[in-house]
Amino acid sequence: MVPVPLPLLLALGAAATALAEPLRFVDCGSIDGSIQEVNVSPCPTQPCLLHKGTSYSINVTFASKIESQGSKARVYGEMLHVDIPFPIPEPDGCKSGIQCPIQKGHSYSYLNKLPVKNEYPSIKLIVKWELVDDQDQMLFCWKIPVQITS
Repeated sequence: MVPVPLPLLLALGAAATALAEPLRFVDCGSIDGSIQEVNVSPCPTQPCLLHKGTSYSINVTFASKIESQGSKARVYGEMLHVDIPFPIPEPDGCKSGIQCPIQKGHSYSYLNKLPVKNEYPSIKLIVKWELVDDQDQMLFCWKIPVQITS
C-alpha cells in the first residue's frame, strides 16, 4: 500500500465534506412538516451549478406534524414567478427513502434524484421542490437558486 501524505488526506476529506454541506434554502410553505436540512450533491456553492446530462442527489431531512398513508413529490423550475413542472424519475415519496405510513412526530430522510437533461436551456432559475401528503397538504416545500449549464 502506498502511503498517502496527511495533508492530502485532509484536503480530500474537506473536499468531500464541502460537497455535502447543507444548503441555504427558502421554506415556501411547509405546513404538515418542518424541514431540518436540505442537501443537493454535488453542489459545493450556491447558486448550484447544474450540468446538463448529470443527475444530482437530493436529501431532505424533515419532521412530520401529521399522519399520512403516502406522499408525492412535485418539482418545478420557477422563472419570472411562473412554476414550470419539472419531471423527476420517482414522484412517490414512499419509494424515496420514506417509510410509509408517515407518522406524526417522526423524522424522515427523503432521497431522490434530479436529472438535468441535455435539452434543457442554459438558464438561471429557482428549483421549487414540494412533498405533499395524502390530503395534498405540504409536508415540505423548499426553493434554491440554480444555474443550468453545459
